[in-house]
Amino acid sequence: MNKKELKEFLDEKVILYNNPNFIETDPIQIPHLFSKKEDIEIAGFLTAIISWGNRTMIIRNANKMMEMLDNAPHDFILNHTNNDLKGLESFVHRTFNHIDLTQFIKSLQNIYINHDGLENVLKINDHSNTYQNSIHHFKQVFFEIEHQNRTLKHISDPLKNSAAKRINMFLRWMVRNDKTGVDFGLWKTHKPANLSCPLDVHSGNVARKLKLLLRKQNDWKAVAELDKNLRKLDKLDPVKYDFALFGLGVFEKF
Repeated sequence: MNKKELKEFLDEKVILYNNPNFIETDPIQIPHLFSKKEDIEIAGFLTAIISWGNRTMIIRNANKMMEMLDNAPHDFILNHTNNDLKGLESFVHRTFNHIDLTQFIKSLQNIYINHDGLENVLKINDHSNTYQNSIHHFKQVFFEIEHQNRTLKHISDPLKNSAAKRINMFLRWMVRNDKTGVDFGLWKTHKPANLSCPLDVHSGNVARKLKLLLRKQNDWKAVAELDKNLRKLDKLDPVKYDFALFGLGVFEKF
């Protein structure tokens, strides 16, 4: 395929998958349960963080997490007591357990009370056009309070060459306004043009088959290479193609 044919092919796949039907099978359904901005972003963040493995299990455990936070995550984060935190002790999703969840609640409380929330802490402030440094900065802020070392692994660091798939997915949810009601477009201080594709096994394999990606590892260098090529197809909204790559990989076994 030449560039024009590739763009037409992928644009068709975006239309096919970037629509409300996508929500039914995707973890993005969890933040869609809420209407308040802070609830949406906190529910989205916690759901994205446990988004690895079986999607049915991710959705089930994210729902369970929201129930434990009284289905009011922002209020719980600001006003929880030590007794409330004891109620989280049964939570586990793969290697993310109640110790990690408790740490996340405390770190998010610090971010909302002292740093003006997730939207502010994840903003790009270095005049670059990617989130590489802002995600690194976010991790520093997240763990500036007392924390357990075991929880550090649950926030990726692109400066250590991690693809940061889950945080990039969360950023897509918050920043893109797709006009179809899937991604939220809540964060008006961020630009969709700066987003990076949430690179995983499926999207990586499809991108390689389409010659959008040559690098074999799914790391930040691969994210940067894919960014460059997707931005040639749509410089203002490159990450809409995440729907095409993911859909081709997961639903069409491309």
